[in-house]
Amino acid sequence: MVECRLSKKLIVDPEDCRMEKLQPDLRGDYRHFTTVATRWMDNDVYGHINNVQYYSYFDTVINRYLIEHGGLDIHGGDVIGIAAESHCNFFSPAAFPEEIEAGLRVGHLGRSSVRYEVGLFVARLSPAIARGYFVHVFVERADNRPVEMPADLRAALAMLER
Repeated sequence: MVECRLSKKLIVDPEDCRMEKLQPDLRGDYRHFTTVATRWMDNDVYGHINNVQYYSYFDTVINRYLIEHGGLDIHGGDVIGIAAESHCNFFSPAAFPEEIEAGLRVGHLGRSSVRYEVGLFVARLSPAIARGYFVHVFVERADNRPVEMPADLRAALAMLER
């Protein structure tokens, strides 16, 4: 027997030492949803949506929420959100012309930053086809220095906290 470095379990076969498989989220894990239409150009040569498009869907649900519910002025506001970090786990494929329903919640709400968590779903089905996160740092548009997020924006984001 040997100890698996990942889980600290005693195992017989080293092949059994692998990370636990991530499980996709369910629709009920999210507080807000936006439908995103896929496009023919989203598909790759393998016939499914290319992985880079998932980040675009994250951006869409997040920014639509910020504009519609938080009053973010993306064209002329003094404060804007800058992407600091993003990540995605893929569970199953989707393809054009399916519609994606992007679920949104807030995992962490700081003074000048927020960690959004996004689940992507197909045709009102669960579980998620992908799950990821996106971190925004809010900055002054003029100098890109971090700034406390505006009160309206903070209130809208607080409604999505886990």
